[in-house]
Amino acid sequence: MDRNNKIPTSEFLELSESIPIIDVRSPSEFIYGHIPGAINIPLFDDKEREAVGISYKNEGRTKAILKGLQLTGPSMNMKLGQALEAAKDNKLLVHCWRGGMRSEAMSWLFSLGDIETRVLDGGYKSYRHHVLENLSQKRKYIVLGGLTGSGKTEILRLIKSLGNQVIDLEGIACHKGSAFGSLGQPKQPSSEHFANMLFHELGKTDKKDVIWLEDESKNIGTVFMPDQFFNNLREAPVIAIIMDIKTRMPRLLREYSQYSKEELQQSVKRISKRLGGDNTQEAISEIEAANFARAIEITLEYYDKTYMYGLKKRKTEQINYIETDTDEISVNVNKILKAASGIAG
Repeated sequence: MDRNNKIPTSEFLELSESIPIIDVRSPSEFIYGHIPGAINIPLFDDKEREAVGISYKNEGRTKAILKGLQLTGPSMNMKLGQALEAAKDNKLLVHCWRGGMRSEAMSWLFSLGDIETRVLDGGYKSYRHHVLENLSQKRKYIVLGGLTGSGKTEILRLIKSLGNQVIDLEGIACHKGSAFGSLGQPKQPSSEHFANMLFHELGKTDKKDVIWLEDESKNIGTVFMPDQFFNNLREAPVIAIIMDIKTRMPRLLREYSQYSKEELQQSVKRISKRLGGDNTQEAISEIEAANFARAIEITLEYYDKTYMYGLKKRKTEQINYIETDTDEISVNVNKILKAASGIAG
């Protein structure tokens, strides 16, 4: 394997199953979006990158290179040490933004430690193009829909445990999809990194088989799904589980009464314009009085109407309604899988 040999994205990702990826972009670039599993060993930190960029713009390429060497020289031994620790069988995969100077410089540095490298041709930019192209492809999706509090996440977990392919969009987005969806969740990824992780998860599935996903809006909290991927979901068959408020209430009470009154009230305020002033104030007052059931009823009236309106905008033949009078997950999974067996793959 020749050092610094550039390879296309598909080969790079195939090799990454056994060889670690080193992302040499700055920490802020890495945090915003990266190849899942990659290790960040930046050539420049954020301030250094800015300084080199200014030098390049004002003084040209040679001066910028000299500036970069001045800034990074003292830390080169540390970067090589990190690479030696990360390498597997003395091999690493390396990329920067466009597959240019940063990755070439770091590959040279790693070669001093007898590490063989492969560089991603076109860099992270090429990877992103590959991700979006892949996510735009049509797959055999079945979308699980239903009213808020129907236990859809738990249903999908059981469906997965029974050997079916499931992608947890809300899990990847770190958000449960409603105004209350951020409660108890870690910080959301950027929309860019969400797409990277989604691509990574889809890569574990068999294209010939059905993939189950939960029905979502275009955005899950602050995360927006890629356009064509979302459009493909909108064209997929939907199995919508329908249960009344009384059946859903115990699950919703268990889920949301664990949070502080302040957190719940702030969540209600996020949808105040859609709830209306009177409903918003009543919901806030009921939460303050610890009457969570009534507060849930007020917000569910809005969410139920919104969801059913959105569902009816799909083609009638796409939707399979499953009515149930129980929130028992195993019972509802059996009903859903029975309905799915009648959907052409």
